[in-house]
Amino acid sequence: MEDRAQIQEHIKTQGELVRRLKAEKASKEQIDEEVAKLLQLKAQLGEDGKHQFVLKTPKGTRDYNPKQMAIREKVFNTIISCFKRHGAETIDTPVFELKETLTGKYGEDSKLIYDLKDQGGELLSLRYDLTVPFARYLAMNKITNIKRYHIAKVYRRDNPAMTRGRYREFYQCDFDIAGQYDAMIPDAECLKIVHEILSELQLGEFCIKVNDRRILDGMFAVCGVPDEKFRTICSTVDKLDKMSWEDVKKEMVNEKGLSEEAADQIGEYVSMQGGMDLAERLLQDQKMCQSKQACAGLSDIKLLFSYLQLFQVTDKVVFDLSLARGLDYYTGIIYEAVLTQAGVPPPGQRLPERGQLRGKCGCG
Repeated sequence: MEDRAQIQEHIKTQGELVRRLKAEKASKEQIDEEVAKLLQLKAQLGEDGKHQFVLKTPKGTRDYNPKQMAIREKVFNTIISCFKRHGAETIDTPVFELKETLTGKYGEDSKLIYDLKDQGGELLSLRYDLTVPFARYLAMNKITNIKRYHIAKVYRRDNPAMTRGRYREFYQCDFDIAGQYDAMIPDAECLKIVHEILSELQLGEFCIKVNDRRILDGMFAVCGVPDEKFRTICSTVDKLDKMSWEDVKKEMVNEKGLSEEAADQIGEYVSMQGGMDLAERLLQDQKMCQSKQACAGLSDIKLLFSYLQLFQVTDKVVFDLSLARGLDYYTGIIYEAVLTQAGVPPPGQRLPERGQLRGKCGCG
């Protein structure tokens, strides 16, 4: 039994190595070599090992015990109370949608959608987020004006990293304002809601980064990025929160085929952070002012900060040109909340470490 246990431990270690090599996009030869070793180890278990049933949760998922569920319930109650204070009502949508409803909405991330087998003549997929189902709900029911919130599980066929909070099944918490409003008023309210919730949860110091997809697209244009590469370059810039600029530039040039000159110009812009003053400065920038799209986005950023001053939340909001979202349905303001310093956890609770909390959102 001891030998068998050792072999099983070797199989586990070798399996993790193979998954890491695939995630790091190692050479096919290296992956094949390690896979062959894994198969040899499995063969050593014999026929009984092939059919041994192991109780475990699927990769990228986990169970939650009563204490963890009590914490989740308290957090959800805090969030929902804030949403209701701002006049929102909730809806629910199916956990799966028609595949054609979801495809083409997420850019390069579309490959992470879980497809289901043909069910009675319908091609179905598990929902990737709550935004596209909400848009489908509005269109089906001809709703033109609503404040809605929705807290539910979503699914992504990603390479899970459980220690960093990256799962295949997880909760998303959505708050949306649909309708016709004066520019930036709904966005300012959404940012105030983020500020209120994170302050009430007492997770620690945080900042809310804001940007605009029009500014990003205008920046790419004036830096010499071809139109057909806008979305793929945006997806690469989106990795700056977990990769160094050197690695991001390498991906742009070596994998995406962007010129080094264009990448260097992008690098100058994405290092900029500030507030209304940065928006005013960029409106005078010789390159950026050549793009009507970028100028429109910068003007809206200025207007947004004027509303945020009235809401008294500008101390936590930063205009950050490195903030990018790769999803195709983002066309306007985008924001992301980041924990900068963890607070003191309540008894029995563990708070996320610095940089672990990331709430990502945006509008079209």
